[in-house]
Formats: sequence, structure tokens, C-alpha cells
Amino acid sequence: MSAKIFLTGATGYIGGDALYEISRAYPNLELALLVRSQEKAKAVQTQYPRARVVLGGLDDSGIIQKEAAWADIVIHTADSSDHEGAAKSIAKGLVEGHSADRPGYWLHVGGTGILTYFDSEVKKSFGEPDDKVFNDYDGVEELTNLPSAAFHRHIDEIVLSTGTQYAEKVKTAIVCPPTIYGQGRGPGSGRGRQVYELTTFILKEQYCPQIGRGLSKWNHVHVQDLSTVMNLLVKAALDPSRKDDAQIWGPEGYFLTEIGEHTWGPLSEAIGKEVQKQGLSNKGQLGTEGMSYDEAVKSPAGFEAASWGMNSRATAIRAKKVLGWQPKEHGIYEAIPEIVQSEASRLQLK
Repeated sequence: MSAKIFLTGATGYIGGDALYEISRAYPNLELALLVRSQEKAKAVQTQYPRARVVLGGLDDSGIIQKEAAWADIVIHTADSSDHEGAAKSIAKGLVEGHSADRPGYWLHVGGTGILTYFDSEVKKSFGEPDDKVFNDYDGVEELTNLPSAAFHRHIDEIVLSTGTQYAEKVKTAIVCPPTIYGQGRGPGSGRGRQVYELTTFILKEQYCPQIGRGLSKWNHVHVQDLSTVMNLLVKAALDPSRKDDAQIWGPEGYFLTEIGEHTWGPLSEAIGKEVQKQGLSNKGQLGTEGMSYDEAVKSPAGFEAASWGMNSRATAIRAKKVLGWQPKEHGIYEAIPEIVQSEASRLQLK
């Protein structure tokens, strides 16, 4: 009998690319894909004609509970780090629909915005450097016990408590990506957020924004390397011998996914230079202009701009040690020409 997967976010950036990777590795999986509209369903069914489309949204608790109970593996990527109702519905469905003999697996996508707690809540400083670097192996307990006020933490708590309280029948793993870039391969969105919105801002406003001194740092990962981690976790979930592997599931099942680090100020300048190189500057060389955190959040980039002034630094160890993850894609600076070109096309600037 084929394994059953329920996935949210099939038309999103992370979910769409993960679905592409996983479905190619395991073509006989029975897929149920949560989709919000008939229009999006058509795009999904065109790429995945054998999949079962589940029409509904994240607020449809009954639908989500039913599918979580049905599935062997739940992959939650749609607004997964912030939507409390969906997380609670998945938890309830998994608990009620599974047993020690037939455990359910929950692959949950969080986000390294959770690591900005010390900038946003403690120091309340932006654009400044910070030497603090988290890790998900020796330092995993620190990650899973961050203060409740940390960004995304309230959702992490739901996942972690479910995987601890019902460890016999619900196996949880949290995948925590940083800035994501690279062309997505799913049926919907093919673009990331933070660096793409930064690029759009520079294209529209014709200057390179810098919060404070521009010295805050953040990790990054190519979307295809992220999807490889998701695929490796599916592989582990399908392997009966790894059912009780405490290095993968439960309190220690927290996977950072970085492949490098950037500093926001220099990254903004590098994008500006590429905008000029591609002939998309209307005033020659683009200069750098400072802004406060509040000004950034109120800018056309919205809340995505908040990250440009905060530190989110970590080392991804667990996926490499426990799952054998070997990231292969290029870094974020190498991706800048493609990102500028794709955002300019999206904005119909070229």
C-alpha cells in the first residue's frame, strides 16, 4: 500500500518546490493537497494529475483534522509558522487518527525569524552586528526553549508539545529555513520573500535601503537544498527502522537549513549594482539611503523589511549528521542576477 501524504501550501514557494522534489523521489505516493480555490486547483492538477485536491483553507479545521488523521505524513508549509488554528487542527487530527502501531508524521516548516528575539525584544537595536550563533545539534535545547515572545514560537510550542505528549503516535520534526532564494519548481509561486522584496524595493525606489549601519546578518538557503531536507525527512518517515529515532523526531527534531550567511547592508548594495548593470537604473549608480526599523516596516516592502535590520544567525548541523544532507546549490550572491531579472520581469520593467 502506498504511503499517504497530506500537504498544505502546494501552490506556495516552499510547499510547491518540496512537492516537486518528493513526488519525483516517490512517484507512487498517495497525495492529498490542500488548495484554496478552483483556479489554484487547476494548476495543481495539471502538474499532479494523480493527486487528490482538497478544497479548503487554513481556517477549515474539520477538513484539516480529517486529512491529518488520514495521512501517514503531514507536510505543513502554508503560513505554517504563524497560523495557530491550522497547527492545532493538524495536531488534533494526528492524535485522533493514529496510534503506536500506526504513527503519524508531522513535518512542520517554521522559520529563523524566531532567532531575532534578542534584537527585537531584548536589545531593540537594528542594523547592528551580533556574535550570537545558534546551532541545532549541541544547542538544540536552546532552540526549543526560546521565550514565548519570540517570533513563530507559539506555533513551535504546539508542534513540540504534540510530539512530546503523544510521542508514541505522533512523530514531529520542525524544519527552520532562513532567507530562501532560487526559482521554485511548483505549480504556483516561484519566488521567495525577503531578498525578493528587497530587490523589488530597489527597482522601484531606485536606491539601496539600509537599516541602521546595515551590519546585521542572516542565513540563507537555496529552495532546492531546502526541499532536499524535506525529502530526506520523508525518507526517514517511510523507514520503519527510524520510527523511534530521537535524533529526528520529537524534542530534538529541529532542523536548521542554512548554507551560508549574508550581511544585509552589503547585500542591498550588491543588488543595487546588479540593477545598474542590467540597465534598470534611471539615475546611474544607485546610492545607499538609511532608514529606521519603523520606516522600513511602513515602506512598500511591508513587514518583510523588518528582517533587513535584524540578526538571525545559526549553523545547520543536524540535517547533515542525522539525515546525510549535502547542500549543492549556489549561494545568494550568485543568485542576484537571476533575482533582479525575475523581479524586473514580474514588475514588467523589461
